[in-house]
Amino acid sequence: MKISIDKNLVGFTPENENERVELDRLWKILVDCVKFNMKLVPVGEYVPEMTDTARFAIEGGE
Repeated sequence: MKISIDKNLVGFTPENENERVELDRLWKILVDCVKFNMKLVPVGEYVPEMTDTARFAIEGGE
């Protein structure tokens, strides 16, 4: 997955079919977050030398 950042705009470009499917799934989740006033927040920390995964949780909307 390629990630590009331009000021406050973040772009994700899938590089294979599995990533396309997962990006579509993420897109649908994020659209619901906006609709129900929820937000995606980081969980823990992301240190490239220690882990290859950045984790996020969905909060709010109750």
